[in-house]
Amino acid sequence: MSTFEDEADVADLPDPQADMQSLIDSDSGGLLDLPEKSKKVTAADRLERAFLEIVEFRRTHDRVPSSTTRQIAERKLGARLDGILANDEKIAALEHLDELKLLRTAEPPATIDELLDGDELDLLGDESGLLDLSALPPRKTPDTPDSVAKRMKATGFEAFEPLFKAKHAELAAGLFRLIPFPGVQTIEEGNFFVLNGIMLLIADVGDTTYKSIGGKQEQKQRLRVIFENGTESSMYRQSLSIRLHEQEGQALARTGHDVGELDDADKESGHIYVLRSLSTHPQLAGLKDLHKIGFSRNSVEKRIANAEKSPTYLMAPVTIVETYRTYNLKPSALEHLLHRVFAEVRLDITQIDTKGREYDPSEWFVVPLKVINQAIKMIMSGEIIDYVYDASAQRLVERD
Repeated sequence: MSTFEDEADVADLPDPQADMQSLIDSDSGGLLDLPEKSKKVTAADRLERAFLEIVEFRRTHDRVPSSTTRQIAERKLGARLDGILANDEKIAALEHLDELKLLRTAEPPATIDELLDGDELDLLGDESGLLDLSALPPRKTPDTPDSVAKRMKATGFEAFEPLFKAKHAELAAGLFRLIPFPGVQTIEEGNFFVLNGIMLLIADVGDTTYKSIGGKQEQKQRLRVIFENGTESSMYRQSLSIRLHEQEGQALARTGHDVGELDDADKESGHIYVLRSLSTHPQLAGLKDLHKIGFSRNSVEKRIANAEKSPTYLMAPVTIVETYRTYNLKPSALEHLLHRVFAEVRLDITQIDTKGREYDPSEWFVVPLKVINQAIKMIMSGEIIDYVYDASAQRLVERD
């Protein structure tokens, strides 16, 4: 039974609720304040942050960053600014941050008269007659459009793409390094260079021809240049050398080699080709997806000349449907691997050659072209060892 004294003692105890409120009221330093929930970063926030880095560069260096410089950090900012200027939506989203007017591009003059009228500083004035070209000889234009190399989509780029990926990986690993362009003598088949930030491969150096320039005979070699963006060009060797010099181009050289030693680059070793038969023989003409898979160290066109006289080509004309250039690898080994993958659908037929001898062609398979192309890519990546060809499903499937 509680006594009066006990109740008095309880009444004297401090009130916890009042003490807690007193503690909160006395927190002048905000130690008991709950932290604010972090705001989610949006795409717009990232865009603004990226643009402010460009603004800071402009403020620090008194110029806009260049997208073609060899300085990687500046080149990234320059490429970023180029991307923003090419996108009207991004320009509109960043206008409120454009204190240095980086997003404003002047409209080009529509006519020569507008250009001259806008010459407020009279920079184009020509009192000395410097711009008078009437006394100069007319500029000789090339006789044929073939003398001007233009970029176009690279044929068979699937065979070259892994080479570029491998070179980037070797650069990152330090196995290769970038060096200043050493000179025209290094523009050889299989060597890699960097022009305006884009890696390129010399896939082929054509035969030497001679042209008379200013009364002097000069050597010319037409190149096949493959760029990592999937385009190719047939510019002359000397023209590429000039561009690499003017644009401060670079060459890829194996780490530890001398500047002029670029011969350790990838070398073409041959061609894997896929052919389709044009035979009218009833036994062959009705076979859908009949293809020959072979290899050649030389031109495929030369290899298939007079195909109609050879049992290898089923004694009939053929057409080329696909070719792959191979580098740093034995083409016969790649061909053998393809033959093993498609062994189940090898054509079983005996041909008689022009001398009456029997011949069993071994390189013809009944398989869709898209599956052959897939198999070649998987061989290059190394994935093919885990796959087999399912003839009933007409596709590559994983091994059990």
